[in-house]
Amino acid sequence: MTILLILLSYLTGAFPSAFIVGKSFFSIDIRQHGSGNAGATNTFRVLGKAAGTIVLIIDVFKGWLVVNFVYLFPSIYINPELIFEYQLLFGVFAVLGHLFPVYTRFRGGKGIATLLGILIGLHSFSAFVSCMVFITVLLAFRYVSLASIFSAIAFPIIIYFFSESSDVSLIIFSIFVPLLALSTHHKNIRRLLRGQERKIKFK
Repeated sequence: MTILLILLSYLTGAFPSAFIVGKSFFSIDIRQHGSGNAGATNTFRVLGKAAGTIVLIIDVFKGWLVVNFVYLFPSIYINPELIFEYQLLFGVFAVLGHLFPVYTRFRGGKGIATLLGILIGLHSFSAFVSCMVFITVLLAFRYVSLASIFSAIAFPIIIYFFSESSDVSLIIFSIFVPLLALSTHHKNIRRLLRGQERKIKFK
C-alpha cells in the first residue's frame, strides 16, 4: 500500500496543470513560450491572470493533497508516530513529479507552488510566514525568482526559531526546501547576477 501511495503521490505531483490549461484553452504548449517553464509564473506571463491563478491553485492543491494521504488512507502505517515521515515522503515524491512529470516527457515546473502546498499541509504557520517573505521581496524587487528563493531560505529559519517540534525529519526537510529552490532557479540566479532577469509589472 505504501508503494502505491508513493506512486500516487508522484502522479499527483506530475499532473501538468500549466500544460493542460495552455492546450485546452489557448491551444499552445506553455513550454514553447516565455521562459519555457511549465509552472504558474510562466502561465501568468504568457496566458494571463486567470490562467495563472488556476494553475497556481491546482499546483498548491497537489502538494496539500499528498500530505493528507495519511488521513485519507489511514491503514498505510503501523506506528502513528511515523505519520509525519510518511507525509514528508509523499511530499518529496509529489515535488519530484512536478519537476519531472511523466505525462509531458519529464519537463515540468520548478516545484515552488507544489512545495507551498506541502508546507501548508505540514506546518501552516511557517507556510504563512514564508508567503509573507515572498510578497515582501516581490513588492520590493519585482523578481518572482528572487522572492521564491528568499521565501524558501526563510523556511528553515522559521522552523528553527518558531517550531516546537525537534523532529529530525522536519529539520532535514526544512534544509531540503532552500536547496531545491536554489537548484531549480540556477538559471534565474545567473540572470539576476547579470541584471537580465525579467521583472513583473504590477497593474
